[in-house]
Order: sequence, then structure tokens, then C-alpha cells
Amino acid sequence: MTSPTLGTIVDAHLHVWDPSRGEYPWLGPSLAPVNRPMALPEVLPELADRGINAVVLVQSADSDFDTDLMFEAAAAHRQVVGIVGWVPLDQPTLAARRLAHLRADPLFAGVRSLIHERPDPHWILGRPADAGLDLLEQQGVPFDFVAAGPQALTVAAEVARRHPGLHLVLDHLGAPPLSDDPEQAERWRQSLEVLAGHPRVYAKLSGLYPGRVADGGAPSRAGAHIRTALGLFGTQRLMYGGDWPICLLHEPYGRTFDLARQTLADLDAAGWDDILAATAARVYRIDPARLAAAAV
Repeated sequence: MTSPTLGTIVDAHLHVWDPSRGEYPWLGPSLAPVNRPMALPEVLPELADRGINAVVLVQSADSDFDTDLMFEAAAAHRQVVGIVGWVPLDQPTLAARRLAHLRADPLFAGVRSLIHERPDPHWILGRPADAGLDLLEQQGVPFDFVAAGPQALTVAAEVARRHPGLHLVLDHLGAPPLSDDPEQAERWRQSLEVLAGHPRVYAKLSGLYPGRVADGGAPSRAGAHIRTALGLFGTQRLMYGGDWPICLLHEPYGRTFDLARQTLADLDAAGWDDILAATAARVYRIDPARLAAAAV
């Protein structure tokens, strides 16, 4: 069977933003290294060094402006093969209208909301947002779920239970603990196992930063979490994401890529094809011709 990836490696989780042109409420002086315009050309050399020639841009703000900025970046760079944008899920009528507009563009790949920035961790389970998820489920639009801790994984599992037809993409492996806390790690594993029991839930090998933990054992624990995810999801439900430029708060771009390659060194070619391109291409319905063009 011919691979749908056509030799392309996809970073399925990369951001661009420009606080000089729009609001990003979570940005500020405390995040000085990235509290500025972050544009795709800055990371392209790093991507090329690792043979990564395609990216999926993922939303950074709950606003139409942010989504439009990603499409603007895509128009200038053939490396962009998909865009995970934003729609107001808790305003289903507006969400339907915006979704119809976005789906007219073949680059549109899915929806995400910064649910981890909201004061109510159960916001996504409320009736208005749940109606928005119904809309995504009915139209076959994937939803990226960003989790910031164990409670969020429980919420994600409830979303998957309510919406069995929704393609749910768990960002950053659901934030597994990198500190030396076996009890916390086991709670994360159990929560991930529940999510893996839903066949339309996928996970990104992204957001794993041993450098943020002052502990020499953090890299091996991150590797163990990757192996756990592989055992639960298999390669066909895993995808790689570099999380640039957020990664710069902890370490240079590519450390997650290198960690995954080292941890899963015995994986066969088909498995790597899944993680590095095919899963993202299938879930986000990326046009094979666009993948081929990105690989040139």
C-alpha cells in the first residue's frame, strides 16, 4: 500500500501569533521569550534540520483573528498543510456560521479552544459548549483537547463518552507528570487508559519538557510516558507535535522529537510513518497533494 504521507514528516502542533495585531490574554512579561510576534520563518531552519517539512498550525487564542492569522501564514508558506482554528462552541449559531466559512477552505483541519485557561474546568461540559461539540461531531470536524492536569483528563473522557463520533485529539499527552511521583504518574496512566478505550481519541506526543524539572530522571520518565501512550493507543492513534514556540520556555525546538526517536528507537518504519505523518494526515484529513508539495 502506498503511504499517504509521500515521504513527508509532519509537526502536528505548532503555533504562530502576533500580539501587536491582536489579543492573547495569557501572554505577558512573565513569558518574555515568546511575548512577541512568533512567525513561521523563525522555526523553519529547525524543522529542516530534522527533516520536518510540513506543519499543522494550532490556535493560540479564542478569537477569529488568531485563526485568520494562521491562514495568512499558510498563504505564505507551503509547509502549512492544516489549520486547527477556533469557533465559539458555546454560541452554536455563531459557531455553525463560522464553521461553514472555515470548512470552505481545504486547509481547515479542526477546532480547538483554550479550555485550560478558563476558570471553570467543566466549561466544555456545559450545555452551550456541548451543543457546539455536537456540531463538530455531526460535521466530522476534529476537536483538539488541551489538558492541564488529571481533572482535565476526566473531563476529556466525559466528552469522549458523550460524543462517540467525535475525533478527539488529546494535546500534549494530557500533561503527564515529569516529577518523581509514582502515584501521580499512575493516576495519569489510568486516566489515559480510559481515554484510549474510546476508538476516536488520539494523542499528541508533544509538550513533554524534561528541562522544566530540575531532576536528572525527568527524561527517562518522559520516555516512560511515551512508551505508555504507545502501549495504550498504538502508532495509528499517535502523532508528533513540537509545540513551538511554547517549547522555547523550557528548551530548544526539537527536544521532544529527539526524545521520541530515542525512546521508540526499535519502532518499525510503518510505526514511524504513523507517528510522524500518517495519523495526522488521516485525522485532520490533510490533502495528499498538499503533503507532496510540502515535501518538495
